[in-house]
Amino acid sequence: MYAFIRHGQTDWNLNDKLQGATDIPLNDTGRQQAVEAAAALAGGPWTAIVSSPLSRARETARIIAEQLGLELGPAYPELIERDYGPLEGAPSSANMAAYPKRDYPGAEPLADVVARGRAGLAKVAADYPDADVLIVCHGTLIRYTLADLAGRTVPGILNGSVSTFSLAGDVWTVDTINGSPLEAVVETGDETGDEHRAGIAG
Repeated sequence: MYAFIRHGQTDWNLNDKLQGATDIPLNDTGRQQAVEAAAALAGGPWTAIVSSPLSRARETARIIAEQLGLELGPAYPELIERDYGPLEGAPSSANMAAYPKRDYPGAEPLADVVARGRAGLAKVAADYPDADVLIVCHGTLIRYTLADLAGRTVPGILNGSVSTFSLAGDVWTVDTINGSPLEAVVETGDETGDEHRAGIAG
């Protein structure tokens, strides 16, 4: 089994800024969200934890590892958040409204983000073939990678949330999104609202 965990909140999440590949640290709320994520994961089958190399993901992973008594595993550059280019640090909600297809000028194409996400998963699966692995990274990468695995739209990913999936042979199956069963997740069509509420961009 695998789980994506979105890092805890940062001040840029709080202040509605596109974060992307910019390395912004957790704030105190984000650290508490990491503790709460660990509590939700306690008692599960988890035997390993890895992350994106960005500090907000790495610290979230470190907190969860300490809480669960796991050794913190490596950071995978494939799991870095989408690069939003010149828009990083700009207001996220205004840009989401201006670019509803997420085709931000100068940003990394979403297809490339998904390809990186899948490549990262392949590396983790190869490195931990017999483990149940927690993977701490970022909202956009998690959302669009899981959407690609599931073959359907999924909502914005919340800070500190857990989304689970599994691998059988070479087939990935998504089980939960933000802690809710995939079949119970409603596709509202309100993507901008979903992303703004989730503070998705980073």
